[in-house]
Amino acid sequence: MNNTRDTLKPETAAYLARIGYDGPMDGSAAALAGLQDAHLHAVPYENFDLLPDRRVPLSLEIGKLYDKIVVRRRGGYCFELNALFGWLLRELGYPVTDFVARFWRDEPDPPPKRRHHVLMVRADDADYLCDVGVGGIVPRRPIRMEEGLEQRQGDEVYRLERDAQYGWMLCELKAGEWKRIYSFTEEPQLPKDFLFASFWCEHAPESIFVQSAMAAIRTRDGRNTLAGDEFRLFRKDGVRAFVPRSKDEYAAALRDYFGIVLD
Repeated sequence: MNNTRDTLKPETAAYLARIGYDGPMDGSAAALAGLQDAHLHAVPYENFDLLPDRRVPLSLEIGKLYDKIVVRRRGGYCFELNALFGWLLRELGYPVTDFVARFWRDEPDPPPKRRHHVLMVRADDADYLCDVGVGGIVPRRPIRMEEGLEQRQGDEVYRLERDAQYGWMLCELKAGEWKRIYSFTEEPQLPKDFLFASFWCEHAPESIFVQSAMAAIRTRDGRNTLAGDEFRLFRKDGVRAFVPRSKDEYAAALRDYFGIVLD
C-alpha cells in the first residue's frame, strides 16, 4: 500500500489538505502518527451544533460529516470526528475497527456510561489506538496497544492497562500517579451502534454537551480552549484568558483561534 497524490480520490485529497498533511501515505505507523497529529492541530473539537439556542440536527453519515468538517471547515465531537477520521484512514488503506468507550476522566459518578468513539488501526503488523475526538489533553499520536508499555509524547506519558471488567484502560501519568482517561472492550461497532449514545449526548438535559459552548484545539506552541464565553490560550510562558466584549468579538475569536465560522 503506497498511495500517491495523483491516485487519491478528490475527496481524500481535500481532507488531507484540510488537515495540512503532506507526508507519506504508505500505510506505515509513522504515517498514521503524522495523520493523527495533523488532524489534532487542524480540526477543532466543538459542540456548537448541540447547543439549545442553535441546535442543528447531527448526522453521523459520512457525506454529511465530510461536508461539515472538510467543506465548511468546522469541527465536531467524538462521534463525528472519529467517524470521519476512520473513513479517511480506510481510504488510505488502513484496517480500522470502531469501538465504543467509557470516559472516566472527571466522571462524578463512576462507572461512566459508554459515550465515546475510538478507533483501533492496524499498521506495521501492530494495533494502535487512535483518537481525534477529545476536547481535553489526550495522545497526539497513536498509542501502541501493548499492555503496560509507557509511551511518552512530549511532556505527556500514557499507557494501556487491562481491566477484568472494562477491558483496555487508557491512563495518563499525572503528578506521579496513573489516572484513568477512558476504557473500551474489543467488540467491533457498526455506524448504527453509535446513534444511541450520540442521541443521548445531544438531547439529555444532564449531558455536558448541551450545557455551554466548548471548543479545543492543539497548536504548535500550546493549546486553545473555550468554555462558555471564556477563551484560554495555553502557551509555554503562561495562560492568557479573556471574555469577548461583544458578539462580533466572540465570532472573531472563534475564527482566529479555532478556525470556526458559524453559519
